[in-house]
Amino acid sequence: VIAAIFTLTGFSFFGKTIFNILPTYLGGFIYYKFHKISYREIFVTIMFSTCLSPSVSQIAFSSGLPIYSGVLIGFIFGIIGIFIIVPLSQNMAKLHNGYNLYNIGFTAGFIGILINSLLKSFGVNINPQLILSVKYHIFFRNFLFLYFILLIIIGYYKNQKSFKGYGRIFKYSGKLKTDYTELIGYGLTFINMGIMGLICMFFVFFTSGVFNGPIIGGILTVVGFSAFGNHPSNSIPIMVGVFFGGVFKVWDIQSTPAIIAGIFGTTLAPIAGSYGFYAGVLAGFLHLSVVMNIGWVHGGTNLYNNGFSGGLVASILFPLFESLRKK
Repeated sequence: VIAAIFTLTGFSFFGKTIFNILPTYLGGFIYYKFHKISYREIFVTIMFSTCLSPSVSQIAFSSGLPIYSGVLIGFIFGIIGIFIIVPLSQNMAKLHNGYNLYNIGFTAGFIGILINSLLKSFGVNINPQLILSVKYHIFFRNFLFLYFILLIIIGYYKNQKSFKGYGRIFKYSGKLKTDYTELIGYGLTFINMGIMGLICMFFVFFTSGVFNGPIIGGILTVVGFSAFGNHPSNSIPIMVGVFFGGVFKVWDIQSTPAIIAGIFGTTLAPIAGSYGFYAGVLAGFLHLSVVMNIGWVHGGTNLYNNGFSGGLVASILFPLFESLRKK
């Protein structure tokens, strides 16, 4: 739940609005009533499934339809989307065996391909947008720094004014589902969240980045997943791999897309957690290449593009690493 809340909050800086996430929640309500299951069973999935919210806005306002028709069809699509993404996500996790933390993003990538193809077949073309602001760089830099320090302080006091036991987190690979609140308690989890937030900020500083919407969204997502998989030992190797990829490949490591690839790329943290530092570096190195080229396939209809890329990379790497481990 913590991961979902932070992810939803982070993407509210770029892509999600109250309007375009409402159909997903409404669809979730209808879904659990239709299948007669507990709402708690799918609540987290519903929160993550708002990654398809750009499709609602696209259909509502950019499809060429009259505004009322567009809004109605957009809402209907958002509702139907839940009936597709919930069952699919349960099966998609088997492809990467839990080595991609953003499993809903992986699932939504395939659904996004279908959406993009359908829209294009009716003459609706999606034009990707890259609108970045540097106006509030200093404010958010200072705010996030203080917030993460506060998280560490809260965790310190909640853990009986101690950091004792934090080292235990490094023994977990981070594979889905690794809930640190149950394994090591809320105090140490908050400490881990704060530390991971500071590490992400350092990555932005190191690459001369700017604290804009996508980067803030990425940092908050990682902080959320630091209660559910990420920790320094399994995340830093991924960032190192993306950084080296930015140095040796055609992309500028100082650009926002490359920086968020390093931050969101920690979706592959379980690879490093299970197979070691160099495996994580390789995963990050490959992730940059995939994520920078895969977005056009779904046309931006899936906000969790790094989750889609991470799922593809993890699905290829984990069976290879397993075969080498058996030898």
